[in-house]
Amino acid sequence: MNPYIGHGLQLSGVEEFRLTGGKGDGMRMLSVRNGKGLSCLISLDRCADLMRIEIDGVNMGYFAGCGHVHPAYYEKDGISFLKSFTAGFMTTCGLTAVGSPCVDEGEELGLHGTVSNIPAENHSWEETDDEIIIKAQMRDACLFGRRLLLNRVYRISKVTNTIALDDSVTNFGSEESPVMLLYHCNMGYPLLSENSKVVIPADSVLPRGEYPADAVPNCLNMEKPQVGYEEQCFYHDVKTKDGIAKCGIFNPDAGKGLVMSFDKSTLDCFTEWKMMGAYDYVLGLEPGNCRPDGRDVMRKEGVLKFVAPGESYKTSLSFDFKRDKASFEGEF
Repeated sequence: MNPYIGHGLQLSGVEEFRLTGGKGDGMRMLSVRNGKGLSCLISLDRCADLMRIEIDGVNMGYFAGCGHVHPAYYEKDGISFLKSFTAGFMTTCGLTAVGSPCVDEGEELGLHGTVSNIPAENHSWEETDDEIIIKAQMRDACLFGRRLLLNRVYRISKVTNTIALDDSVTNFGSEESPVMLLYHCNMGYPLLSENSKVVIPADSVLPRGEYPADAVPNCLNMEKPQVGYEEQCFYHDVKTKDGIAKCGIFNPDAGKGLVMSFDKSTLDCFTEWKMMGAYDYVLGLEPGNCRPDGRDVMRKEGVLKFVAPGESYKTSLSFDFKRDKASFEGEF
């Protein structure tokens, strides 16, 4: 108990509210502050994804032109996903499809799957002296099809500016199911600019498409926003220490950065999405258990992951937000 305050929200905590107006009307949100300079917005109706993160009032992520879009407006066919792709700091892609639209074993699959447009059917939070714990559950199921349950837990430190995320995807059906996950983490201005330093320690880097000869050598060099810029994707085989992989970005102009860590035993793929377009100015740092080439390609290559009935597929990643270059560089 603190005799100086009337309510804990003077310092930290969670507040739930709904949006009004526009395509986001009615969406449930959690506004979270840790009392150390970190604030975030969690969209309960969009897979409890991280929509916005700020450190000392400085924005970390990218917010797409469509803004908040209620899942009622979601269109799954082809690339219609982009009409409601708010992006935000993190969008979850999956659970049985990631990447390019395709037809796999007779099933038509749209861009990046459906889970990012599934609302949490229940959620809760608790606050201790050291952290804020937020839990949410999303059900991805259909008649004669998949039966998957995503249990998500955020641990937001009140001691340091860190967020840890643990996901568990459980198959509560009677048949084996594909499980595909990609955490579409989107860096945006003012964290992202041509002066940002991006670090992805990797043993190898492969371009996703046919790019200019200098694309791979310059994949970590950020540029100014450009009209007509064509997006580029790179696959990094990120190095690990004790099974944990790290990457990060720091902008000396903003005096802010972050280090992302993830368990490579279950998130064995990493995609960099470099999009330096005017207004579409974003850097994707995307750990996943697959590449975004479509489920049909993953199956053909023999790398598609599955989860058996009654079993769970667990992943973990964390974000450590930095205020100075020395502490950022010390992580690598």
